[in-house]
Amino acid sequence: MRDTLAVSAIALVCAAALVSPLFEKAHGLSIDILTLSRWEMFGPRHDPATSPVAVVALDEETYLTAPFEGSPTSTWTGEIARVLSAVLEGGASVVGFDIVFERSIEQSEIPFGDGTFGEHIRGFDRDFLRALAEAASAGKVVLGEELRGNQPILPAPGQRIAVHHQQNIRPLNVYTDSDEIIRRLPLSFVVGGNKTPGMALELASRSIGKQPDTHEDGQITLDGYPIPGALPNTMTLNFDGGSDDIPTYSFADLRQCASNGEKDYFRREFEGKVVLIGAVQDQEDRRLTSKRFATRTEAARRPRCALPERSIGGRFEHGSIAGVYIHATAIGNLIRKDAAREFPRPQVFVIAALFALLSAALARTLKPSGAAAAFVGGAGAYLGAATFAFGHALVLPLIEPIGAGLAALIATTGYRFAITDKERRLLQRSFAYYLAPHVIDKMLASNKPPQLGGETREVTVLFSDIAGFSEIAEQLAPDALMRLTNTYLSAMTDIIESFGGYVDKYIGDSVVAIFGAPVDDVQHAASAARAALGCNARLAELNREANAFAGHTISQRIGINSGPALVGNFGSQRRFNYSVMSDAVNLASRLEGANRFYGTTIIASETTVALAGAEFAWRELDTVRVKGRTQALKIHELVAFASELAPAQRTAMADYAAGLAHWRAQQFERAASRFERAAAHDEPSALFCDRARAAAKDAPMAGWEPVRSLLEK
Repeated sequence: MRDTLAVSAIALVCAAALVSPLFEKAHGLSIDILTLSRWEMFGPRHDPATSPVAVVALDEETYLTAPFEGSPTSTWTGEIARVLSAVLEGGASVVGFDIVFERSIEQSEIPFGDGTFGEHIRGFDRDFLRALAEAASAGKVVLGEELRGNQPILPAPGQRIAVHHQQNIRPLNVYTDSDEIIRRLPLSFVVGGNKTPGMALELASRSIGKQPDTHEDGQITLDGYPIPGALPNTMTLNFDGGSDDIPTYSFADLRQCASNGEKDYFRREFEGKVVLIGAVQDQEDRRLTSKRFATRTEAARRPRCALPERSIGGRFEHGSIAGVYIHATAIGNLIRKDAAREFPRPQVFVIAALFALLSAALARTLKPSGAAAAFVGGAGAYLGAATFAFGHALVLPLIEPIGAGLAALIATTGYRFAITDKERRLLQRSFAYYLAPHVIDKMLASNKPPQLGGETREVTVLFSDIAGFSEIAEQLAPDALMRLTNTYLSAMTDIIESFGGYVDKYIGDSVVAIFGAPVDDVQHAASAARAALGCNARLAELNREANAFAGHTISQRIGINSGPALVGNFGSQRRFNYSVMSDAVNLASRLEGANRFYGTTIIASETTVALAGAEFAWRELDTVRVKGRTQALKIHELVAFASELAPAQRTAMADYAAGLAHWRAQQFERAASRFERAAAHDEPSALFCDRARAAAKDAPMAGWEPVRSLLEK
């Protein structure tokens, strides 16, 4: 519970921090990344030919083409009038100026002759002003202005008069985030005390013939479309990637096209579209937007009308875009009704908190490398889902949840190392010298780690010993004996630990192993039986290896017993050992010794047999009473895995079972007959055959019971 609360608190704090104003500058980065990701994964969303907006670019080519080359833009008004008229005659729904011509050459006060230069060229702007007036009367032209407190940048006075002042002039101002990136556009402004739509909203509404509506809650709708925006009175721009999304025409080419009277071209390219006239140059009016990672080299890319395409040297890809494309994008979003929809801050916090909680849970349950890999995979999957959602104009936050998740992952890993795993490290140090590493890992992964001290558990004890070890010891030098013993004990230990057993102690050549502690194992009896068969098989391999036992053939005896036992750390305060204390250990030792009387290798108690199950082939050997116990118990030989039992073994076991039944019924002659069938190759059968014949010859005394007392090991 403590760790759960701590990890939850870490996740919530990380989420709150990432959503707080402290990381405000990183908030908009989500839109930037999604714009790039969507462009790279899906390409353009729309065919440029279907765009509802087009740009007439005062571009580098125009500045290098006659008659504009070397001429200031204030002298271009007549040619602008020619193109404006041609575009409107071609069927454009409305034309907006994304460039402000705040000075007229007619206003020049430079001395010239006996007057000023402006006086000598009165009427120079007549064609331009006439074109503006005609378009303004039809509601098909909007001039731009830039609001700057008490000193706005306005069109020249003659232009303002021509378009009926504020009736056809709209602000071009944009909204810049705290990181100096443009991701949003204001929808309206207060000009002269009156609320006025921005350029993009004005042009879009004129194009579709619908006026925007402002509701009591401040929500602005256009033709029934609630314009989304994370900030009041703004819309979030939904940029496409690349440079072909907004059809762009070089002003120089259109001017020549208009001079040639190519009306069909204008009708084909501009009918029904909103047209923006603005600067598209490599240096001037460049803006960083949420498209900054997905830009491409800009150029006039629509089919030419009159002039051949001109190669402009020095073009390169910018991170910024020309300012005219900001309003062009906004107009397209409004007409198509696909402006980007951001989540409000409370919902961003919820998403970030969920991501952080998941990351913290990974760090809490997995190893650091596994948690990191899972986090990277989850972040990648989330980015894919967010990119797909952005394809439908929905902005899922990226930086907040992924940042919160990463912070929670690191913080939880630190918490786990400093606090949670402190106890685990203590256990690892405590068990490192007497538990196999994989057993330690399994113990620590379990929900019930061993108690330091003692606890009662159901366990199975395996006791093994080398047969005739004393005789072997007499024949070997001490160092050779040590090598033999270490080889044997190492091999048997590896087998025992591979089946989840814990080697409690070595007593000379004997091994005492526990199954079911310190690691819980509900199949502890079966695990011990598997280990016993594995030890037998491994010993046979070692006996076949010429140098394993210095030419000696080793055999072993194994006793297995199951029952309750006290397990834990026993010893003094300065030195202790994890061990087991129980009568089950003593009985396992007695059963190991019983193998000597029956000529067997593995004997188990009836308790172990009942717990181990049908996976093994067991032969009931006898009923015995061991030293120190008054109660008789049935003992069984572990012959093999049931699936590996040979036909001859199966026949011998059947004859033995029948003989044992006759023995217990005091039918000694019949018992001897059945035991005799396998006596030539089976020591337990030979033993009972002799016992049955002896009993048939000398009838047992009154009160005889079929129980053998094993008074010594």
